[in-house]
Amino acid sequence: MIEYLWALTRELWEFLRANFDPVRDTAEILIVAAGIYWLLLLIRGTRATQILMGLFLLVVLSLLADLLQLATLSWILGGIIQPYAVLIVIVLFQHDIRRGLARVGRGLFRSVAQREVAFAVEEIVRATQVLAQKRVGALIVIERETGLDDMIEHGTAVDASVSKELLISLFLPYSPLHDGAVVIQNGRLAYAGSVLPLTLRQDLPEGVGTRHRAAVGITEETDALVVVVSEETGTISVVLSGEMVRELDAPRLRVILRDVLSGTRQDLAVPAEGGPQPAEESGLPASAASAAGASSAVGPRPVQ
Repeated sequence: MIEYLWALTRELWEFLRANFDPVRDTAEILIVAAGIYWLLLLIRGTRATQILMGLFLLVVLSLLADLLQLATLSWILGGIIQPYAVLIVIVLFQHDIRRGLARVGRGLFRSVAQREVAFAVEEIVRATQVLAQKRVGALIVIERETGLDDMIEHGTAVDASVSKELLISLFLPYSPLHDGAVVIQNGRLAYAGSVLPLTLRQDLPEGVGTRHRAAVGITEETDALVVVVSEETGTISVVLSGEMVRELDAPRLRVILRDVLSGTRQDLAVPAEGGPQPAEESGLPASAASAAGASSAVGPRPVQ
């Protein structure tokens, strides 16, 4: 064992003496390290982290098998990992790779991405306003940094531009997809009729139905932003990080969606200073409070 390790060390030293270029190789190491760090940030908080740890353990086990000369185990692991390593990575991380490439594209064409987000927000607001007036239930999930593919049961793939007309048609009672959630990924309407995990919390307000429980459930596990329209009351709610803001009107909904998706707002909490209070606390008429909220991006207090 010691002789084997010493031989590997000498071979590595001779290789470095013959091939190491301080400037070129240092720059390459820094670039690779930055890429690995970026990839780790991309998959942080997702199930891809667990998959990556599993693959890492298999690689370590394979190296130990070679080191300890365990022929059978080395043959089995070598036959699985080495020939199909690239294929395994692509299959297991296809959603994360796609999301990473989309983020790179958004970074290169930031102004285009901002216009797409602004357009999607406006279409969502217009659609929810119509659905609320008609008392048609709706559940719209907007993916952010954390991928949703491992957390939800996909319904029907749509892959269409977000539009008011399409959203309304999907949630109308006679639509076969009206009971599920619409999922928006990378500024496009990706899926309809999706099934979300329900929260197990018992402290939600009275009258909260399955749609709201599903909205809280998915936001407890991911950083998704969810818009809910109640079928019973026609009220509009927004859910983020397990917190819910209810009874929103169109202007306040627009401001919250715009601020959260642009990164200027991290939660749904009402600022302690400088913002108007909700109508029931400030003593203002509902219309006046609504106008104040629209101008200052403040909604009612989140339900804990």
